[in-house]
Amino acid sequence: MERDKNFILGVYDDEDVLMDAVTQLRKSGVKIHEVYSPFPVHGLDEVLGYRRSRLPIAAFLFGMLGTTLALVMQFYMMKFDWPMIIGGKDHASLPAFIPVTFELTVLLAAFGMVGVFMVASNLKPWGQARIFDLRITDDKHVMAIDLATNAGLGEEKLADVLKISGATEVNKKSFE
Repeated sequence: MERDKNFILGVYDDEDVLMDAVTQLRKSGVKIHEVYSPFPVHGLDEVLGYRRSRLPIAAFLFGMLGTTLALVMQFYMMKFDWPMIIGGKDHASLPAFIPVTFELTVLLAAFGMVGVFMVASNLKPWGQARIFDLRITDDKHVMAIDLATNAGLGEEKLADVLKISGATEVNKKSFE
């Protein structure tokens, strides 16, 4: 069976029941592909075992790149490329460089974070969106379990485990 093709879905009405279900299923050894929710459920990422994001590190590195590029660009322009003495200041007057440095730092940090997020999330402009259940944007919480990664348990056993954990519906979804 191929990975990321066949899923069994547990549909939940309440986020507290969902949190308990995720805890139960992870303790019983079920590998959960993803949980989709119409609103943020606080603490769900910890229960799912997600690690902390490294996006702030990328933001810092892109910000430092912006700061470095801005300062090098301005020093080069004012000292070597087109040296001008403005208002009796030195060629390399750091206080005059602060606004441009700040703006380039913020610009590169923002663009860099967007790019890193798009790559890390596998969001491609030509990609096809996977919709597991249309109600995840309305009022239902959906837990998707990949059948290929849980092949030892079997589809019927997974459906029973989802029902016992409090799922109001158990559905199967295939992507081709």
